[in-house]
Amino acid sequence: MSDVGAVLEVIREEYEQARTRWPALNTRHEGYAVILEEMDELWDAVKCQDAVRCFEEAVQVGAMVVAFLVEVVGD
Repeated sequence: MSDVGAVLEVIREEYEQARTRWPALNTRHEGYAVILEEMDELWDAVKCQDAVRCFEEAVQVGAMVVAFLVEVVGD
């Protein structure tokens, strides 16, 4: 997927779906930890050279960055 708008839409959908499963982030430390965990999962996908999993994990990283910006920094 090379269309920026389409990628951002996928990230937005992932963010909204995550909020139906888990509560909002409470602190910058929690947000950082969640982003780091998602980055570790992305790194595992990169090492496995799994392009589909890399995309999925990168979307989750993006969604948690959005969560950090909206829920923690945006206050």
